[in-house]
Amino acid sequence: MSILAENIRHLRDQLKKSQQMVADDLFITRGRYAKYEDGASQPPIELLIKMSRYYRISIDLMVTIDLRKYPLDDIVNLPDNRIVLPVVVDQTGNNSIEIIPQKASMGYLSGYTDPGYIESLQNISLPFLTNGKYRAFPVEGDSMPPFKDGAYIVGKYIEKTEDLKPDKTYVFVTLNDGITYKRFKSRKENTIHVAADNPFYEPYDILTNDLLEIWEYACSISVQEFENEGDTKNVKEMFLELRKEIKALDHKFSKK
Repeated sequence: MSILAENIRHLRDQLKKSQQMVADDLFITRGRYAKYEDGASQPPIELLIKMSRYYRISIDLMVTIDLRKYPLDDIVNLPDNRIVLPVVVDQTGNNSIEIIPQKASMGYLSGYTDPGYIESLQNISLPFLTNGKYRAFPVEGDSMPPFKDGAYIVGKYIEKTEDLKPDKTYVFVTLNDGITYKRFKSRKENTIHVAADNPFYEPYDILTNDLLEIWEYACSISVQEFENEGDTKNVKEMFLELRKEIKALDHKFSKK
């Protein structure tokens, strides 16, 4: 059975409606709708658009993502509904932060649309980062002092360019530049103007159509202090060590 067939059956069950009720709403026969749920036939594009609007979920998601794995209350739709971001929490209720390792950063553009790729990443929770979806990106180059090459920027997902704040820093994931960390300056109709904190680099415009993701700066982690004789620890171990230090500080101050 196709993903689409499984998804429309699942979405109908979520609405607690019968096949006849959905068929009536779509102005088709129950028998025709049943064939789509059984995977016996595929709906034409005009009907697929109707289904998309009826279930309030994009065609892209309906035909590519197994929606049974991602409850609709626990996902975030990216602009244009390109992919879903599952909001995963650990056993204590803290959001899980996916860590994009240095060696995998080049593959992020091809993998960010694949929930399987995201699920394969190491992840960690930080108790002071709540109420949002966070992801950790490696810093590359020298365009954003004081962060050095190899540090990690933890960003909070931003849905719309309208949510950008002047002079705040963000991780922008774009078609042309990949992962880039810049300061937002201004916005025009079809572009945003960004700049590096290093004056050596000229400010430039990013086409909004080229923007794939926006992550607002939340905190940064330097890996220098975790390096031993030139060998960097496992990224997850580094974050776990940081988390232990934070918990120790919380425990210390809670006793005072």
